[in-house]
Amino acid sequence: MASNADSSVLGEVVDPDRAATDPERLAADDAAARQSAPSAGARPEHLDAPPPSQIGAAPHGGRPRVATGEEHPVTAPLSIHDMTVAYHRKPVLWDVDFDAPAGKLVGIIGPNGAGKSTMLKAVLDLIPKVSGRVTIYGKPYRKQRHLVGYVPQRETVDWDFPVNGLDVVAMGRYGKIGWCRPVTRKHKDAAMEALERVGMADYARRQISQLSGGQQQRVFLARALAQDAELYLMDEPFSGVDAATESAIIRVLQDLRTAGKTVLVVHHDLQTVPAYFDHVLLLNMRIVAHGPTSEVFTEENLHKTYGGRLTLLDQAAHAFATRGRQPQ
Repeated sequence: MASNADSSVLGEVVDPDRAATDPERLAADDAAARQSAPSAGARPEHLDAPPPSQIGAAPHGGRPRVATGEEHPVTAPLSIHDMTVAYHRKPVLWDVDFDAPAGKLVGIIGPNGAGKSTMLKAVLDLIPKVSGRVTIYGKPYRKQRHLVGYVPQRETVDWDFPVNGLDVVAMGRYGKIGWCRPVTRKHKDAAMEALERVGMADYARRQISQLSGGQQQRVFLARALAQDAELYLMDEPFSGVDAATESAIIRVLQDLRTAGKTVLVVHHDLQTVPAYFDHVLLLNMRIVAHGPTSEVFTEENLHKTYGGRLTLLDQAAHAFATRGRQPQ
């Protein structure tokens, strides 16, 4: 069982070195990527990737380019330098270059199959990169994993694993407790405090399989809070939850921002983007645009990202009309 960002499935320890070479894991990720990827015709023309034969190839036949990332500030909570990810030489992300602003809520926005979840997993070394470099406060993730909290998609979790809510949240303390050591009262108290922050203290002793989808999501958010990280990566934390849970989650995220933490969230609801996020990263295999929400979350950029899907753009227009409205 793992609590740091290197655990994507409850009860499974994900070794980054094994994750990069495990054939079964790569095959599963490849199948998932191919299933979720949109057809070639659905992707905007300006986002077309180079042909597979060029993936990982050196320019002009020379030696492969080494990603140094020297131009990225060492103070950035997360820096991604020229990162490319591919499954069986089929690109999923191409030349992603990004510095996360410190102390902000950042929404990662894009259509299904755009590579949003893949980006988070590549940052966490859960899947291999073809090229590029990722640093957390100027150092490789493997040296900084104690600074990173991760909330995976609910669909990736084994909810039948025999633990209760408090057990799950206590996993977030393992980085401070150490392996094969008992969970002391101090750490149990910290876990309970995290449950209280998300309104789940009354469910601490309940088996996680007996919780609703929204309650399960709150428990996993509490686990991330128990880590007391500096950078949080959250993969669709609002997916499938009710309005009360969504409001509770966004309040917690805003509290993290107030505390100076940096939070990156994969998000799909365009209507709530202006109200929820300070910055946005628009992604469709490549980065379309990123920056302050008021500057980047525009109709033009949404057309580039979604390829002119008017229904989504109408939702975005509604979001602009209600900008600044916060959940009650």
